[in-house]
Amino acid sequence: MAYQQHLLTGTGIGLRQPHVEHFLQGTPAAGWLEVHSENYLQEKSKRRHQLRHIRNHYAISCHGIGLSLGSSDPLSQTHIKSLKALFNDIEPSLISEHLSWSSLNGRFYNDLLPLPYTHESLNHMITQVGQAQDLLGRQILIENPSSYLAFKQADMSEPELLNQLSQHSGCKLLLDLNNIFVSCSNMNTDPYDYLASINWHQVAEIHLAGHTLKQLPQGTIRIDTHNNPVCEEVWGMVTTYKDTLKHIPCLIEWDADIPSLDVLMAEAKKAQHYLGIAHD
Repeated sequence: MAYQQHLLTGTGIGLRQPHVEHFLQGTPAAGWLEVHSENYLQEKSKRRHQLRHIRNHYAISCHGIGLSLGSSDPLSQTHIKSLKALFNDIEPSLISEHLSWSSLNGRFYNDLLPLPYTHESLNHMITQVGQAQDLLGRQILIENPSSYLAFKQADMSEPELLNQLSQHSGCKLLLDLNNIFVSCSNMNTDPYDYLASINWHQVAEIHLAGHTLKQLPQGTIRIDTHNNPVCEEVWGMVTTYKDTLKHIPCLIEWDADIPSLDVLMAEAKKAQHYLGIAHD
């Protein structure tokens, strides 16, 4: 099927199941839509049929959580085949995955688990990302994770690893500003130092989301829950970097306690305001 080509411009929103009917019945004024790839892998499913219909009116970005690129396991050929069929069917503008692992000896876990930032991890990710891109026939974006603990052994910082991964594998970066703020707050580091270290020429998508504060006996920790509006500190990061960010597709990500579409669209318009992008 040949789709009309739509560009990822302005601020997009994550397409979640409670809002699908709105997009089947009309065309809400979202700049573009991002879907979780694993929700649409069944070729003859109702969800895949709905996505084909919506794709006629919107640019789509596919965000995956199942490749487990950082695992020592080989890439799942079955999963790669299903992803490739989805991408060939939907023709997404961008596809993305995570700097993480979620499988060991063929057993998958319901978490995006962290990597130590070592030369060994970097070289492994370069190989895995390169293989995935070759098999899919497409460039991948790699997203920075949210972190709660740091490994004792580290040869480099997270932004340094991402920069080198992009340079040597040919991938681009998906920069999640909420994840940066969450991680830096938990590690007592400066998010602006992180942003200053990133090679912005390699950043092809931005995520904005909310998180949750949790009080533990050891102190307060920030949890990347995607169930709240974007916090003021992250909006401050957007404001500081708006001249750069306004040229990069930006997504409002809200995955739990999903609000009405009106609330989500208002958050997207707020992002456009902070970015200095005109909207209706």
